[in-house]
Amino acid sequence: MRHILKGVAVFLFAAASVNASAQKYQGGIVDKTVAVVGNEVIMISDIESEMQMMQYNYGMKSDRKARCELLENMMSSKLFLMQARVDSLVVNNDMVESELANRIDMLKTNLGSEEAVEKEFGKPIYRLRQEWRSDLEDQTLTQQMQQEIAGKIPDLTPYDVQKYVDATEAEDLPMVPVKYQLSQICIYPDREAANLAVKERLLAIRERIMNGEKFSTLARIYSQDPGSARKGGELGMASKSIFWPAFSDAAMALKPGMVSQIVETPDGFHIIEVLEKKGDMFNARHILLKPEYTAEDRSKAFRVLDSLKTELNNEAVTFQLAARFYSEDPASRTNGGQMADPNTGSSYFEIDQLKPQDYAAIVDLKEGEISDPVESLDNEGRDGNTVYKIIKVDKIIPSHPASFSNDYTLLLGNAKQELQMKAIDDFIDSKIETTYIVIDPMFEDCVFERDGWYAKFRKTE
Repeated sequence: MRHILKGVAVFLFAAASVNASAQKYQGGIVDKTVAVVGNEVIMISDIESEMQMMQYNYGMKSDRKARCELLENMMSSKLFLMQARVDSLVVNNDMVESELANRIDMLKTNLGSEEAVEKEFGKPIYRLRQEWRSDLEDQTLTQQMQQEIAGKIPDLTPYDVQKYVDATEAEDLPMVPVKYQLSQICIYPDREAANLAVKERLLAIRERIMNGEKFSTLARIYSQDPGSARKGGELGMASKSIFWPAFSDAAMALKPGMVSQIVETPDGFHIIEVLEKKGDMFNARHILLKPEYTAEDRSKAFRVLDSLKTELNNEAVTFQLAARFYSEDPASRTNGGQMADPNTGSSYFEIDQLKPQDYAAIVDLKEGEISDPVESLDNEGRDGNTVYKIIKVDKIIPSHPASFSNDYTLLLGNAKQELQMKAIDDFIDSKIETTYIVIDPMFEDCVFERDGWYAKFRKTE
C-alpha cells in the first residue's frame, strides 16, 4: 500500500508531477499526469483504462464528456481515499480478492481465454491483476469512508420525517406504485415421473452418441438450451465458476472427448462432452433436457384447485388453513399461503416483481377474490419449475403520493438518504477548498458538477 507523504514534500512532488510527468503507454500514446489531489495522482492512462472497462461492461459512449465525468468522479474518489488513509481504514482483502476473481473470470469467459484478455487490454494478465487489485483496494477504502460519513447521520425521529415532508414540494415526494399482498395454494406436477422420463430420454441420446452419432448434431436437435443448441451445444471457453457447481464439477472431472453421465442442476438434466480444459476454464458441449408435464398433469392439478376454490368461496375452510394442508410450496405453506418476495422478504409486490402468469391471473381481481387455476413458475433455477396454483388477493394498495401516515418507512429512508447525500456533498466541497489540487489545462473545457474544481487548474505560462 502506498504511504502518505507529509508536509511540503507532497506539494513539491505534486507540482513536479503535473508539469513533467509523461511517458508512453499502450502502443505509443503519450501518458501524463492530468490531476493531483493531495498526494494522489490521476494519469491519462487511468482515465483511459476506466473508460475501456466501462465501455466493455456497459457499452458507455467514449467521448470528451464521458472523460470529463470520469475525471471529476476520480478526483472526488481521491478525496475520500486520502481521508480513509488518514483515518487508517483497513482494506477488506476478502472482498477485493472475490471481486478480482469475478472480474477476471467474466472477462476470460466473455473473451475466451487469458490470452484474449491480455490482447484486449494490451497488458499481461499479471499486470492487470496488480492494477485491478490496487484499484479495488482503493475502491473499498473509498466506499468505507463514504459509509462512515453517511453513518454519522443520527437516527431520525418521526418529527424529523414530518419536517422533511413539510419542506418537500408535493410533486417532489415519491410516488408509491400499486402494490399487491397475495396468498397462494400450489400443486406441483408429478416431478418424480417427469424426471424419470427425461432421464430415460437423455440416456437414449447418450447411447446414440456412444454408438457413433455426433454430439453436436443431437444437441442441435434435442437440447433445450436455446443459446447453445444452435451451436451444437457448445458453450465456449469459460471459467468453471460461472456454472452450477454440479455441472462444473462433472465437466472438470472429464478428459477431452469424454461424455458424462447424466448431471442434474436447477436448470434440468444434462449430458456433457468436454472439448478442452485449461486451468480452471473449459469448453464443453452439453445437451439440456427439462422435465415435461402432460395435459393430464395439468388437468389433475386444475381439478383439485377448482374444488378448493369452490370450498373457499363457500367459506367451508379458510385460505390459510387450506394452504397449510394442501399447498406444496414450502416457502408459503407454513405462512398460510402468503407470498413473499424471495429477494426482499416483503409480502407486498409491485407489478414488475410478479411473474407474468401470476399478474395475468389477478389483474382483474378485487381484494378478497381468488383467481382461477393458473400454470406458473416457481423461483428455482434460472427459469423456474412448472407449478399450478390459485392466488388470493389479500390487499391492494393503489398508486399514490407517499404520505406520512401510510408510507412512513419509505419517507424515513428518503429523508435519511437526503441527509447522507448532503453530508457526502459537504465533505467533497470542503475538501476541494482545503486540499492541494492541480488539474491540467487540457481539461479546461470540461463542465464539472462542482464549481470548486475550476479554481484548481494549473496556470499556463
